[in-house]
Amino acid sequence: MQIYNTLSRRKEEFIPSKDKEVRMYVCGPNLYGPCHVGHAMSYIFFDVLRRYLEYRGYTVQHVQNFTDIEDRIIETAQALGISVNELAERYIERFWAEMDGLNVKRAHHHPRATEVIDKMLDIIQGLMAKGHAYVVDGDVYFRVTSDPDYGKLSGRTLEEMQAGARIEVDPRKEHPMDFALWKAAKPGEPSWDSPWGQGRPGWHIECSAMAMKFLGEQIDIHGGGQDVLFPHHENEIAQSESYTGRVPFAKYWVHNGLLRPSEEEEKMTRHLANFVSIQEALERYSPDAIRLFILSSHYRSSLTWSEEGVLAAERGGERLRAALRPPYQEEGQASPELAQKVEETHQAFQEAMDDDLNTAQALATLFDLARAINQARDEGAGGETFFTAQETLKKLAGVLGLKLEAEAKGVAATPFIDLLVSVRDELRAAKLYPLSDKIREELSKLGVILEDGPGGTTWRWG
Repeated sequence: MQIYNTLSRRKEEFIPSKDKEVRMYVCGPNLYGPCHVGHAMSYIFFDVLRRYLEYRGYTVQHVQNFTDIEDRIIETAQALGISVNELAERYIERFWAEMDGLNVKRAHHHPRATEVIDKMLDIIQGLMAKGHAYVVDGDVYFRVTSDPDYGKLSGRTLEEMQAGARIEVDPRKEHPMDFALWKAAKPGEPSWDSPWGQGRPGWHIECSAMAMKFLGEQIDIHGGGQDVLFPHHENEIAQSESYTGRVPFAKYWVHNGLLRPSEEEEKMTRHLANFVSIQEALERYSPDAIRLFILSSHYRSSLTWSEEGVLAAERGGERLRAALRPPYQEEGQASPELAQKVEETHQAFQEAMDDDLNTAQALATLFDLARAINQARDEGAGGETFFTAQETLKKLAGVLGLKLEAEAKGVAATPFIDLLVSVRDELRAAKLYPLSDKIREELSKLGVILEDGPGGTTWRWG
């Protein structure tokens, strides 16, 4: 199995530190607003990564955090006149509902940043003792010049970072790129006791603390979107390795591409309000369609959200579901060709997924198998071979988190298509062929393919 490592900038053979055990930390949501489909793109990919690792026989310990204390959370809570905790609870509850709706497995641990303050204080004190951090007026900063490897994840020098960064000049800092580990308390903000007075953690230290507390000082996979590679992950790797003295903090750094709301905009983001919420997407489309749309592109590539694209994925989901219809004859004839196709599909699916999680190619193998199943049904196949093929389709689709159960949304509703097919059958029985042909033609324009077989007429999305 090969996976692209952002740190080395190349595909590497995936070999976890402990044989078949994988420790994976994925950056979770900042709880100042609702999650959008750009977040869904990341969470769906890492869900598939976990599912595939488990399919390949690994035991995965998956941790995904909740950022429940951060500047924007405080600002939003104050604007709404509620507590930071109340705001966090509101969006955590919504997050669970949306992830369940998308069929994203829950991590084994979902720690909140405010639950690991003690661990953060330990790390900060350790960094200070080693000369990697310093205190100014109750604020504690990481000293970037103390880490000779600083910038290795993003591949930038300090000079390049400083030139491209939009940071406020703070004369108290030793270097403009030094970042906050601890922030002195401000009136009206949540705060905790520390050796440097009342305050709260900086954003970057939170993930280091949560990863170490639940997975240890060195982990196998650290994941997130490309938008948090710098400065968040860059700062996280610096403070973690400086604190422990152990390299690497994470063996594989894995980043998914960004979801654009349009070709003109770089990414979907909450503070620009140019997003489609997960809640809204689930009201309009089936979970399978959303997953198929996202997984039809390679995870490291950018993707543009479009209704046409999701509706096409909806129809693709219907094609896969159509292959799970029963055979015309339950004890129909065996199909050696279909048995061979099942073997080929297993191999092709694994080859695609082993190549840096090439979900687009893996999906292509499922559509090929679905086509073979439908053809075998039309030729009178049934029995063990036929049902094995269907079980293979369901199992491999499950590795991608597809249920192949829910009815489509946003396209012609299934009950109405069933009614039209029934009416057409009656017209054909009455030999009113021009009218029955008219129904076939109009349904075809909507992407509905009718198939007349020995057991009657069935339909699927074309």
